[in-house]
Amino acid sequence: MGKRRSGAKPRLGRTERMLRGAFTGVFGWIWWIGLRMAVLFGLILAVSTAYYLNKLPPLDDLLDGRDRGSVTLLDEQDSVFAWRGQQLGLLRAEDASPHLVNAIVATEDRRFYWHFGIDIKGTLRALLVNARAGTTVQGGSSITQQVAKLLYFDNSRTLERKIKEIPAAIALDLKFSKEEILSIYLNRAYLGAGATGFEAASQRYFGKSARDVTPSEAAMLAGLLRAPSRFAPTHNLNAAQERAGVIVGLMEDQGYLTTAQAEAARARPAVLSRAAAARAGGEFADWIMSSGPDFLTRRTTEDIEVLTTFDPRIQKAAEEALSYVFKNKVREGSNAQAAIVVMSPDGAVRGMVGGRDLGGSDGQFNRATQALRQTGSLFKTFVFASALQNGASPNDTILDAPLTINVPGSGPWSPQNYTRDYKGTISLADAYANSINTATIRLAEITGRARVRAVAEDLGVFSPIAEGPALALGTSEATLLEMTGAYAGILNKGVRAKPYGIRELRLRSDGTRLMGADSGMPVRVLDERAAGEMVWMMRNVVEHGTGTRASLGERPAAGKTGTTQAARDAWFIGFTRDYVTGVWMGYDNNTPLKGVSGGGLPADIWRETMLRVEDGLPMRPLPELEPRAPLPVPNLPSPSQMVENVGQTVQSVVRDVLGGLFGSN
Repeated sequence: MGKRRSGAKPRLGRTERMLRGAFTGVFGWIWWIGLRMAVLFGLILAVSTAYYLNKLPPLDDLLDGRDRGSVTLLDEQDSVFAWRGQQLGLLRAEDASPHLVNAIVATEDRRFYWHFGIDIKGTLRALLVNARAGTTVQGGSSITQQVAKLLYFDNSRTLERKIKEIPAAIALDLKFSKEEILSIYLNRAYLGAGATGFEAASQRYFGKSARDVTPSEAAMLAGLLRAPSRFAPTHNLNAAQERAGVIVGLMEDQGYLTTAQAEAARARPAVLSRAAAARAGGEFADWIMSSGPDFLTRRTTEDIEVLTTFDPRIQKAAEEALSYVFKNKVREGSNAQAAIVVMSPDGAVRGMVGGRDLGGSDGQFNRATQALRQTGSLFKTFVFASALQNGASPNDTILDAPLTINVPGSGPWSPQNYTRDYKGTISLADAYANSINTATIRLAEITGRARVRAVAEDLGVFSPIAEGPALALGTSEATLLEMTGAYAGILNKGVRAKPYGIRELRLRSDGTRLMGADSGMPVRVLDERAAGEMVWMMRNVVEHGTGTRASLGERPAAGKTGTTQAARDAWFIGFTRDYVTGVWMGYDNNTPLKGVSGGGLPADIWRETMLRVEDGLPMRPLPELEPRAPLPVPNLPSPSQMVENVGQTVQSVVRDVLGGLFGSN
């Protein structure tokens, strides 16, 4: 046998040659198909990128992506206390605090400055994590991809959307610089509490521009990108601070902060501004948004500033008073609700508590403005006011005795007094101070239900008022805001005091005035004599009537209690010379209150509120008038007399009309 020459390749066997040929063939086909697929993918990517590139407008058109404007609410001292709508403050990356830019890059895309819009390494890592989890748990999107999503796509996490992001992100990277892409991101990202963009969020949470945020504040803002609602510091400050601490660590690891800077940021975490921390006036702000012009509040396309009548000091006083009474005078665990409205005599609302926070799902329901409740004895004020306006005097007398009225369609109605006893002939002042039912009904029938209803409506009760004789006892429903405004008209010397909260609306950009408070022409409902005597009668309620628990000591105060049937609602509305305050208490499900009347806990809440509201203010006398000498007031006429009187009245009206048409003869 001859020797194989050195260096000669060994000959392959037949099987080996077949396997190698097959492998070469398969690899060739794979290469052939793969090359063509790559070319096809490249063409599709190029066409898609060109499509998105062609759709991209100039940079300035991309900075504000909101579909509606913002509303910033200012209190009576022109300080911001609430925000609504989609807040925005335009900010370019080069103007932002370097700490903010660094925090965003460190958190969202550490290779942002070096890739071409797509972070391939980050994307592959996210695909691996999601494959292991069996669902989408990690985004892996670059900042540029997130901008593409904000511009073109929804928040769904689908493979189709992720694929579409790729050409859109490349198009962005081709057209804009890294600073410009960051600028779009800084202005379009939603960061909780109605804030769109980092400038709006910085103003919302810290009361300062994003140009001036510290490392700890920058870290907290960047932390909102992951979950704006969960990490919003107004929702959970501790969670926001913990998330910010993680981001401070990322900034330190990537060299954006020195060890000393990072330790200082951890030692002094970001905190909310005073206005953001207080979260005062939320229900007041919601009322403004619902009552103001729709096109300038809920659907505004502009950034609007609303100058309001809100007073944070008074708001705090009302909140503290409510908390104090329920903590010290109500059994623990009670689900009873209460609401408070404080306004000036002209109707300017200064503070509003829409209810207690019981941790349920009813936080958006404002019992001060939305809850229609029976008014009970509060309505008696309109009965006595209409009588005074019709010429009666507080010293005039009325009969307090059993009474039966035949109500058409219902039959006999025999109302009773709360105390179940009767005092005989008493003065109107005593009947009002002691909230006596039968005397009030007699007075309403003598004065005329139509007059009573007209006075209530003219003073500002716009909810429907009952037609029958029971209207005198407050069987109709109204809101606390309505009733407090109606009582303000009495303090306002008989001139209607329509509740309002807006002083002025203006453009935030340049201060252009859009509208002011619509005071309209003054509407006099009661003459000054009737209003002054009504104030005098209301002061008697507090001094020796049903409202003695509302007494403010030496400070003059007046008011009226109200309790509905079965004590489902308990009210107290009263005033000093400076402010009118209304209090309602009850259960949302109409469960009767146990052992509570208007002269009890509502009067206590009113007193605690007014002690805090009036603290430091000088004592001022009420605009009351001493009643003149009494005149006899007839008792309720018999049915035959009432029919006769009505007939005579109708004949008189017909005679006057005919006389006007055809002459005095």
